Amino acid sequence: MSYGEHQRAAADDAARCAVITLSDTRTTDTDKSGKKLCELLSAGGHAVAFYRIIPDEPATLDALLEQLLERDDIDAIITNGGTGISRRDHTIEVIQKRLDQTLPGFGELFRMLSWEQIGSGAMLSRAVGGVAQGTLVFALPGSTAAVELGMTRLIVPELRHLVRELRK
Repeated sequence: MSYGEHQRAAADDAARCAVITLSDTRTTDTDKSGKKLCELLSAGGHAVAFYRIIPDEPATLDALLEQLLERDDIDAIITNGGTGISRRDHTIEVIQKRLDQTLPGFGELFRMLSWEQIGSGAMLSRAVGGVAQGTLVFALPGSTAAVELGMTRLIVPELRHLVRELRK
């Protein structure tokens, strides 16, 4: 089966997603990146089963991931924020310790595409993706442009295929 045929076979595998924004300052009214994530998932035919803004605190994220990974109605968890190198950015460390399988190509391709948009600043992104307890997990930077890039060029085009593979 060709890759295109494989993707078409996954057409009915819509994902049920959790969206988490990590920010010490954003609110529901100001979370443009979280809203963009939800909008792009819905436009792609996927469901947003959970959405929350949490502070950029490792223990808070870890506890929320633990809860979400136990749920049967979540196929993918997508975070935005906390992927840089500041003292408050711990999203990647928290997520990586939970991953059973990594998708190195996600981070590599995200940084390559970011390079095309912002140049050398792309090296500051530590975006990652993988599978934890049978659930897809992706960590995107917090900027709305980065969320749109990662979602439109990488996650949404492959999400049905990835979900189908995990449901086998």
